[in-house]
Amino acid sequence: MPRYTPADSLKSPRFTGPTTFARLPHVQTLEDVDVAMLGVPFDTGVTYRVGGRFGPAAVRDASVMLRPYNPNLEIAPFEHLSCVDFGDIAIVPGYIERSYEAIERAVAPIIEAGVIPLLIGGDHACTLPHLRGTRSRGPVAVIDFDSHTDAWDSYFGEKYNHGTWMRRAIEEGLVDVAHSIEVGLRGPIYAPADWTGLRSELGLEYLTTEDVFALGAETVAARSRERVGDRPAFISFDIDVVDPAHAPGTGTPEAGGPSAHEMLAIVRGLTGIDFVGFDVVEVIPAYDPAGQTATLAANLAYEMLSLVALRRAAGGA
Repeated sequence: MPRYTPADSLKSPRFTGPTTFARLPHVQTLEDVDVAMLGVPFDTGVTYRVGGRFGPAAVRDASVMLRPYNPNLEIAPFEHLSCVDFGDIAIVPGYIERSYEAIERAVAPIIEAGVIPLLIGGDHACTLPHLRGTRSRGPVAVIDFDSHTDAWDSYFGEKYNHGTWMRRAIEEGLVDVAHSIEVGLRGPIYAPADWTGLRSELGLEYLTTEDVFALGAETVAARSRERVGDRPAFISFDIDVVDPAHAPGTGTPEAGGPSAHEMLAIVRGLTGIDFVGFDVVEVIPAYDPAGQTATLAANLAYEMLSLVALRRAAGGA
């Protein structure tokens, strides 16, 4: 039996005790741990709505409704994984590069210990230091779910923000571009090259939202698995890839996106991949009055845990 598992909600009500992800123990240890949940309360890198610093707390609140068995993937993840809520990273409010240093310092030892971090942001700028923390695994394949490329060179002359992290990560050699893919692009852009340059300049593959609708969840997941192959991989899930009717609590919403069900189905389809890390970002509770965005984010994180559990149950490292 794994050492660290959630509290039993059939024995103690969900609204009791300190709020942690899925009611996991708040333990800052890497011994006998498979997955560590971390909050990244950072929103200094946004260009529009702020408030993502409160995302980790909102997702934890929503996660108390998660139950121990995943019927879609037919796995009880906490029977196969020892999981802890590691708490929040102490970022430096208002200072991007100092926060990046703090985030990398927190993530790197987790990766080096062979533990998988599942990071709850926070704005998408924090994915750059998340990936910096994976250096010991070499360049990783990135599956980026997002309505935006986040591969612009700069905003307002600044190189580090939530619209540039992918380009910076590629420049720093953190991303195995030949095995990486962006899924869900949509909305107005500045020029055709904003999308086409992903392939021609950066070497990334991408699927637009229209591709997602045309292909269906099963095929999108299959193409993503094929793209990653046997490379170590990292999922970055920007909640704005989901239609704002299903996920209004985000910083840069784009109309006409996939439903919560469709995106959950795609994530569930990413079986067999050697994941070294995950993040779910851009949840802003101030724009999420009914909590549906935070609830979706918590369930996406649960599906990611389930993918790790499936691979472990099948004998994968």
